[in-house]
Amino acid sequence: MRFTSEQRLDDEVVERDFTLGEIPGILWTPASASAPAPLILLGHPPLGLREMYPRLVARARAATADGFAAATIELPGSGDRPRLPAAEQARGNLRRAMEAGEPVTDEIIDALILPLVDKAVPEWQAALDALLSLPEIGGPVGYSGGVISIGIRLAVVEPRVVAAGLFAGSFVPRAMFEEARQVTIPLHVLLQWDDEGNDRQAALDLFDAFGSEEKSLHANMGGHTGVPQSAGVAAAQFFTRHLK
Repeated sequence: MRFTSEQRLDDEVVERDFTLGEIPGILWTPASASAPAPLILLGHPPLGLREMYPRLVARARAATADGFAAATIELPGSGDRPRLPAAEQARGNLRRAMEAGEPVTDEIIDALILPLVDKAVPEWQAALDALLSLPEIGGPVGYSGGVISIGIRLAVVEPRVVAAGLFAGSFVPRAMFEEARQVTIPLHVLLQWDDEGNDRQAALDLFDAFGSEEKSLHANMGGHTGVPQSAGVAAAQFFTRHLK
């Protein structure tokens, strides 16, 4: 891991850009922490860190205010990283199906999501290795938001992630339902009831499939971008319970 820039957003938050090989990322830490901080990994959709930055930094500010470090990395095929031709084709097929009012097939969803999960999860694990080697960061670790299938896979394969807050707002391949049954860590799942790009019944079925003994579903009225402020408060309380 190589840090490329550092700035103070205010008196409370230090923001550092880094690279991990060819993967860009951002780390936010409390400026006045007296002990290693627990870490929250901030997931996001594959739109690029530049486009997602305003939302990511708002989430990071909230996390550091609660005494956490927060970090994110650029997803494969996003931002300035090389495009993934198969994913680009699948994204085009998805756009055409939705514009035509046609069903989004399992084949399109698999082609769009599964290769992304296969590439992204090992990169998150490598980032976690590097982040936990820093003296200002300790465990435990949580994962928050982003492509829900990435969160599912991380919850299954990465024992250092002990709690996850997931957003049921992205397409989920059928194969991920079987992986969901293997998830055992505490889960806080957010669902926008009128999400125009999400199959509500599939989201409910996925929640039912999770194998965790402790899991809660928080459904709010409104579309994909209509998440109420209270939802962030509830998620923060969840991570405080499980990471501190």
